[in-house]
Amino acid sequence: MSEPIVEFRHITKRFPGIVANDDVSLSIMKGEIFAVLGENGAGKSTLVSMLFGMYEPDGGEIWVRGKKEHISSPRYADSLSIGMVHQHFRLVSNYTVAENIVLGLEPVRKLFGIIPYVDMKKANRDIAELSERYGLKVNPEDVIEDLNVATRQRVEILKMLYREAEILIFDEPTAVLTPQEIESFLKILEGLRAGGKTIILITHKLREIKAVADRCAIMNRGKLISVLDVKTASTDEMAKMMVGHDISFTTERKPAHFGDVVLDVQNLTVRNHAGFEAVKSVSFQIHAGEVFAVAGVSGNGQNELADSIAGLVKPSGGKVILNGHDITDSSVREHIQAGVAYIPEDRHNVGLVLDFTLRGNFPLRLYDTPKYSRKSLINYAEFTAQSEKLTAAYDIRSARGGETIAREMSGGNQQKAIIAREIDMKTPLIIFMQPTRGLDAGAVMNIHKHIVAERDRGAAVLLISLDLDEIFDCADTVAVIYSGSINKISPASEITTDETGLYMMGVKTA
Repeated sequence: MSEPIVEFRHITKRFPGIVANDDVSLSIMKGEIFAVLGENGAGKSTLVSMLFGMYEPDGGEIWVRGKKEHISSPRYADSLSIGMVHQHFRLVSNYTVAENIVLGLEPVRKLFGIIPYVDMKKANRDIAELSERYGLKVNPEDVIEDLNVATRQRVEILKMLYREAEILIFDEPTAVLTPQEIESFLKILEGLRAGGKTIILITHKLREIKAVADRCAIMNRGKLISVLDVKTASTDEMAKMMVGHDISFTTERKPAHFGDVVLDVQNLTVRNHAGFEAVKSVSFQIHAGEVFAVAGVSGNGQNELADSIAGLVKPSGGKVILNGHDITDSSVREHIQAGVAYIPEDRHNVGLVLDFTLRGNFPLRLYDTPKYSRKSLINYAEFTAQSEKLTAAYDIRSARGGETIAREMSGGNQQKAIIAREIDMKTPLIIFMQPTRGLDAGAVMNIHKHIVAERDRGAAVLLISLDLDEIFDCADTVAVIYSGSINKISPASEITTDETGLYMMGVKTA
């Protein structure tokens, strides 16, 4: 790893109201795993997106293999053997997995030696083999819009691997993967490095950086703070440089004091889009002042469970009782009015209206209440006041404050906006589904504090997460879901992470 394969020289990139990258210079060596670390909105994704041709720098130069390049488009980046897995999916929803992966590189054959056609049978075989080889199993014939977030992420990864790029950029690639999938993916990265690939890894997960990266660049508010040798740098040191102060990785919690039952789920059965039972006769209760956490490997019914309790999906059997009232067949609006707040896993399709401003997204749940509208007239002053309050309280960074269009914000800041909106409703039940996906270490700990604060306020909290560290940092009670059924419910103090992992894999049952 003696020669630079990529060099950023004095890169500056501006957007309206913000300097995303401020005179950034760094070199990435051939054959290394180079991590870029920073808070949400620090400029990490912007920097590497210029290497992939998504943006052009306002100042500075990009050199690839010792040659100055003007990377004007992703197509040109592809010609330089540069590939990128984006944090936000770049998939065609009504295409199949295989159609998305081979798009632009379709295997073409000729019928009767004359008429060209795309050989999708070959594409399906190739994708099945590729997914098996890298441990990222997908069904090539599944349609993207029918897949959960974790599976869509695997498709993005496979799309780049199919193109055999030499310089591989991964922007938060493990944000929706399970611990087991992450471990497998990190092994894939090591294998790619051993095969001579150069990997640029953007992640908020310090543990992943320590596990596989050779060096790490730390950014803060658009500036390059330092480049560290990962082997000699501690996670505490990296975290402090990233946020500018010490971070505690454990949330302080007082003993829980359970109140009355707020949520009573009785024999709930939910079918997925294909008509199969994704949730099978699940029953549990959550009390006021309790964080009830559901652990499980992705795809075991968590999405369907959360969506049915929030009113987005109608169950095929069982009941959802909130404060003694049956809300099983109520509309989404009626769920909100009854007191259900929901942070969904899919922030783009469910959590936000991406073409609305930040100010317009905050009141989406309560816009029709007297606080925000009277006699059908919107109270825009209250919209603005709420936007300013939540933006400050949750450190939501955006170019134009409340007037920023939601899709223009970084993924982490979009997530913080959803969490701020839902917590601000002060409901008796709040559902957190993968709440810290894509957030930096400082933001994660801040969200954990908010989860515990909601518990201490007397809310019933349903936390569904793939991250066992998150579950055990916040939970009073742990439930494990496997193949759509709850196979264990235990006080968090009476079960270990290792035991939980065995229940998650179905090796152990209650």
